[in-house]
Amino acid sequence: MKNKSNISGKVQPCGVDYAFRRIGGKYKARILWHLNSKKILRYGELSRTLPDITTKMLTQTLRELEDDQLIIREMFHEVPPKVEYSLSSTGRELIPFIEHLHNWGKKQLENEVFANQN
Repeated sequence: MKNKSNISGKVQPCGVDYAFRRIGGKYKARILWHLNSKKILRYGELSRTLPDITTKMLTQTLRELEDDQLIIREMFHEVPPKVEYSLSSTGRELIPFIEHLHNWGKKQLENEVFANQN
């Protein structure tokens, strides 16, 4: 979908474009998916659930998700420092859509495996 101009000539953003800027990329939807299934995860736990992510990319992705108010970062002032991540209410709204993508992807993978067996 293209962005459209309104009567004043200002560009109206496309909802699909807006959504994918918030959850697009290799890791964002996966992080949201894992937070939904576990409810609360610490940094190290997230890192272990995504073994192909670098420390820098995980930190950057978590900051972006927090800036977009899709996750909540709770810091506990103790030694050693403890930080927990959970879904915000806005992040939870995305889960049915991510679940739909998950099911679609699973079906496509099964079809691909079946086609390669024949």
